[in-house]
Amino acid sequence: MSIKLRLILMNFLEYFVWGSWLTSLGSYLSSHLHFGGGQIGAIFATMGVASMFMPGLLGVVADRWVNAERLLGLCHLVGAGLLFYAATVTDYQMLYWIMLGNSLVYMPTIALNNTVSFSVLERRGLEVVRDFPPIRVWGTVGFIVAMWVVDLNHWITTATQLYVSASAAAVLGVYAFTMPKCPPGAGLSTEKRTFSSALGLDAFVLFRQKKMALFFIFAFFLGGALQISNAFATTFLGDFKDQYAGSFAVRYPNILTSISQISETLFILAIPFFLRRFGIKRVMLLSIFAWVFRFGLLGLGNPGSGFLLLVLSMIVYGMAFDFFNISGALFVEREAEHRVRASAQGLFMIMTNGFGAFVGGYASGWVVDHFTVDKVKHWTPIWFTFAAYALLLGIIFPLVFRYKHTPEASKTPLKHA
Repeated sequence: MSIKLRLILMNFLEYFVWGSWLTSLGSYLSSHLHFGGGQIGAIFATMGVASMFMPGLLGVVADRWVNAERLLGLCHLVGAGLLFYAATVTDYQMLYWIMLGNSLVYMPTIALNNTVSFSVLERRGLEVVRDFPPIRVWGTVGFIVAMWVVDLNHWITTATQLYVSASAAAVLGVYAFTMPKCPPGAGLSTEKRTFSSALGLDAFVLFRQKKMALFFIFAFFLGGALQISNAFATTFLGDFKDQYAGSFAVRYPNILTSISQISETLFILAIPFFLRRFGIKRVMLLSIFAWVFRFGLLGLGNPGSGFLLLVLSMIVYGMAFDFFNISGALFVEREAEHRVRASAQGLFMIMTNGFGAFVGGYASGWVVDHFTVDKVKHWTPIWFTFAAYALLLGIIFPLVFRYKHTPEASKTPLKHA
């Protein structure tokens, strides 16, 4: 098997593990275990806790002491064990700690997967910038396939989804040990990272610049919006099971939700044009208002006459996610000084997937509980509350974030540390 095919399989499995439960676990926790919105939000917030420090810490371990492919395999094997255990647990407190443990070992594998891919491609004399994106897109395919597998087998509301994820994690854990060796120091950077740089602490110097400080603050607020979608989208669709029994959205909520991931792959292609034409400020504003439409359309839609609104909500998700996450990373790459560029990317991840996801998980759970009466969730005011939150950000952002776009500068190729 060629090295590109081997990396494609690794990336496919990396995101298959996540896609098996990320968008459907909320339905299982709500309908089968009868957890409240706050409890569901707290479990999803464990990914935010892990993202605050674990990717950086294990990045240093891979830089200094342990082969990246071995660390990747070990994390997935431990994660497989935790997911198998999680499938047997029905107590909230116990399940919370198990899922926290899983987050602590899974979230770093996203970066480790990239490290292994970059290192292998570089050592084979291939061009990373050209050859990695076509490989990485298979990760998104793996995520979508996992969602479809779980949905078509009607495992949305059962613990089977965790068994599927655990099985894939075990396979990937073993497979990772067969990958070409990626010894410490074999990454793309020739500089050894310190713990402070890996955690993004070096980049806190950027907060002295008003422009960057405001950017990271809004990154935090928008990070919470993503967690809302992950935790409650399929739970929302599942609550229509009595009113719209047999409808496509109720029978296959994960397949409907997977339109969001398909949309992502398409909007990624549009990012270079929008950044060159409009600049980061307008692109981020488009992202914020895409979140407004995402939540608003969910509040207005239903599996019957409002099915088209649900589909539109899934499509607009691609713009909401990509125009902030991908464009934001490119903005940080361009604006940060060379010496703190890697740390700045780490800080961007911490603010979005760390603090933003943590607060978003708990806050969204509180909102859901607030609009739950006699165990019945009133989804229209729930989604409208989230839409109002995004709208408020959309009003404030252009007033405080001052950034003059120069099309000429945006054509300058990005430099890589």
